[in-house]
Amino acid sequence: MPPAASATPAGPELIAAISQGVAAAEALLDDARRAVAARVTVDTRPISAAFEREQRATHGLAWLATYVEAVRQLTAYAQRLVETGRLGETEDLLVRIGTGEYLAQIFGGIAMSQGEIVRLSDLGLSAAAVAARLSPAVEQLVAAGNTAPRRARLAALMRQSQDITVGSTGLDETLDAIRDEIRRFADDKVTPHAQQWHLRNAYIPLDIIAQMSELGVFSLTIPEDFGGMGLGKESMCVVSEELSRGYIGVGSLGTRSEIAAELILGSGTLEQKRKWLPKIAAGDVLPTAVFTEPDIGSDLAALKTRAVRERDAYRIYGNKTWITHPVRADVMTLLVRTNPAESGYRGLSMFLAEKPRGSDDDPFPVPGLSGTEIEVLGYRGMKEYEIAFDGFAVKAENLLGGVEGLGFKQLMATFESARIQTAARAVGVAQAALEQGLGYAAARRQFGKPIADFPRVSDKLAMTAVEIMIARQLTYHAARQKDSGRRCDLEAGMAKLLAARVAWAAADNCVQIHGGNGFALEFAASRLLCDARILNIFEGAAEIQAQVIARRLLDGSN
Repeated sequence: MPPAASATPAGPELIAAISQGVAAAEALLDDARRAVAARVTVDTRPISAAFEREQRATHGLAWLATYVEAVRQLTAYAQRLVETGRLGETEDLLVRIGTGEYLAQIFGGIAMSQGEIVRLSDLGLSAAAVAARLSPAVEQLVAAGNTAPRRARLAALMRQSQDITVGSTGLDETLDAIRDEIRRFADDKVTPHAQQWHLRNAYIPLDIIAQMSELGVFSLTIPEDFGGMGLGKESMCVVSEELSRGYIGVGSLGTRSEIAAELILGSGTLEQKRKWLPKIAAGDVLPTAVFTEPDIGSDLAALKTRAVRERDAYRIYGNKTWITHPVRADVMTLLVRTNPAESGYRGLSMFLAEKPRGSDDDPFPVPGLSGTEIEVLGYRGMKEYEIAFDGFAVKAENLLGGVEGLGFKQLMATFESARIQTAARAVGVAQAALEQGLGYAAARRQFGKPIADFPRVSDKLAMTAVEIMIARQLTYHAARQKDSGRRCDLEAGMAKLLAARVAWAAADNCVQIHGGNGFALEFAASRLLCDARILNIFEGAAEIQAQVIARRLLDGSN
């Protein structure tokens, strides 16, 4: 039996061992970065045509860097637990299994998707170069980390525990208290109804939104001067995770207000801040983001919807699509082209476009605005629409910041937070899938015993718990970077990239554990699979995310 089966983890030994693995992974990443840079840069600057031609190598580098950062943050997590005396057997197992498995994948092949495995040879590294980094210490971590006895022991501890989180989160007492409060709300008010909201494609009830407001969900990170609580992004991660564990739509309501508030706080005039931030903080105003257009997804520079100035107002013309919760929204953060002579980013402006709330019978009760619902597999509770603008009026005073042409820059300033939030939502969905899978596996009996007793089932549960903790720590790390005021688009992108994949794997495992019942609409497993799938697409598809990460890694000017 390996040492991790013992109830007394060896903290200093664990930290010393995995630190060697981190050092080897970091050295390997440096090797890979130089090899890929030789293919796609000139004088340390990326060449677009080469980047596109070498996508497998560049995106593979992004995934490698994400894995290295994941192992680094798992090590930092273990270090914090050792220092505070919170490293128990469960945490020891999570760290050993996670480190061993991720190092094995780093050296053997990383799944960018189900059918795309990137290997170090794809990045231009020879077998000899890889072997030089595969030290005896790393080989030992891989061989003794993710073993059958360790997975079995972790699964057994999970079945015994009353805490579905599986292991200490590593957070301080304040954030853990926030988690407990939001979890109680989700368990009492959200989870029992989520499946029916999903099946009926029903709006999340307004009384739920009112209770979220009372809990401070919409005011968490808004400064106290504007009616908020003045907390950091890490607190919003905790809240988003727990609400999304209950139902992703509920978690996403908080995210929408958070990003709108950040737009206004970072780019709005003082008058705009005073007008909108207290209303958003109180939950009196629900925002929606209106950016994407038909045939234009990530290429925002190609947006065509235009705004024409008419005295003290702008008239909006064009079409937007994949707009979430627009009917019941009170304000649209609306990205449009105010300068038709400028075809790129400089011609774009952001508006805080006021609108009345609608209903299913009369979705858009205002001149110049109409829409058609887009029926979707999951991510329900808010409803998706394609919207047409035909002379819709926006007051000139609602031009964000009061200056035209800054819309793209203003939006980009929120991307870090949006991706951190999406990673947190993904962790919440994954956590819900683990909870459903674990409960079903313990209750379902086949061949005279619970199916959780079968190794292929318990392995799925154990590895889901391990990857959730890895994604969680990566997400918290990105949030802490943001809270510190440092640029964190790299960390935010990595968190979103990995957490979205973890959520999909967790939901898929949950369905598999349920067997045929996982395919039945009455079981939450089917909903979680649908909800998890979108996470790899919105707020930057996985491919776009990898592209962004790779450019940061290879841009010598950074």
